[in-house]
Amino acid sequence: MAGGGAGVADLRGPRLLNGNARGSSTELKAALAREARALGFDCIGVTDPDAIAGAGKYFREFLEAGAHGDMDWLAANPERRMDPQALWPGVRSIIMLGVNYGPDENPLEMLARRSHGTISVYAQGDDYHDVVKKRLKALARWFATESGEELKVFVDTAAVMEKPLAQAAGLGWQGKHTNLVSREFGSWLFLGAIYTAADLPRDQADGDHCGSCNACQEICPTAAFPAPYKLDARRCISYLTIENKGPIPHEFRKAIGNRIYGCDDCLAVCPWNKFAQAGREAKLAARAELRAPLLAELVRLDDAAFRALFAKSPVKRIGRDRFIRNVLIAIGNADDASLASEAERLLNDASPLVRGAAVWALSQLMAREAFAALAKRADASETDDSVRLEWCTTGQPSS
Repeated sequence: MAGGGAGVADLRGPRLLNGNARGSSTELKAALAREARALGFDCIGVTDPDAIAGAGKYFREFLEAGAHGDMDWLAANPERRMDPQALWPGVRSIIMLGVNYGPDENPLEMLARRSHGTISVYAQGDDYHDVVKKRLKALARWFATESGEELKVFVDTAAVMEKPLAQAAGLGWQGKHTNLVSREFGSWLFLGAIYTAADLPRDQADGDHCGSCNACQEICPTAAFPAPYKLDARRCISYLTIENKGPIPHEFRKAIGNRIYGCDDCLAVCPWNKFAQAGREAKLAARAELRAPLLAELVRLDDAAFRALFAKSPVKRIGRDRFIRNVLIAIGNADDASLASEAERLLNDASPLVRGAAVWALSQLMAREAFAALAKRADASETDDSVRLEWCTTGQPSS
């Protein structure tokens, strides 16, 4: 059973006996589990709409500390996020579902390949929003017909606290890194939710199985966890490389290493991953060209080439300029002087965000005298204040 919750349907096992879903709520739930398995879900559980009342306290503390950074949507109508019935008063049961996207290699091993970029596991295949939502809608159509009840479907696009709800439904527990951990699938579950007016049998909530382990806290390159079970998104590499729209703060640039979209360190180091397995959905599997792409090739992407490479990928949503910003930070960390020419070429890029990141990359790759001479020439031609500030305040170039 996913996460060890009593009564949670293990969708990896044999299908239940065929039967008419119409009947008792128990029979309806069993039929739902069979259909979910047929559609590619790996685990399922059901919980009460009021099961996560305690999570609101921690969410408010997160917002009050400003730890959400520029993710203003998290602070909009927080009551709807903390109380499912505030989002939809008609909900009587919440069905939580998981899709395993476990990688077939250890993401931490990619960090040593400094001339290559590292993309978070979840973004190496097709966008999970599209894949999971398509399945959820198909399951919802089936369930609406069988139950005769109204329902709503959510995949990370509405005011839904998926992780506390998943724990309440028995799919796993929120670890010290605040992400869901499953005893069956480790750290690698995409979550989806169906809110329904049907009254279904509940599953037992999973308990915390982190024990004294602090591996996820200790491995974080930017110290994004002020305490166990607490995250400061403003320090998180996933936030810095994806949600952050401006220049990456200087204090985090070296720690980012070759991570060009997201970070898996706290997920990958979790000991529970010893039970994990590679995902079975081909659309979510890593594309060969996104496993460890060469920085020298990525930095040459114009907008059209960027869109073509990341078609159907979640990477596409940050746009070419933010992505090239990330690639340039990785180039600055690559310790490969041959990449300096690529960064220097982008000093003439149309985007100030790209030009500013190129300045920093060059400061790390060029000799002090050469960088100083380049800065003097650039001072006469650069018109954007943010890039001029980068020239003035960037870290000391190497000798």
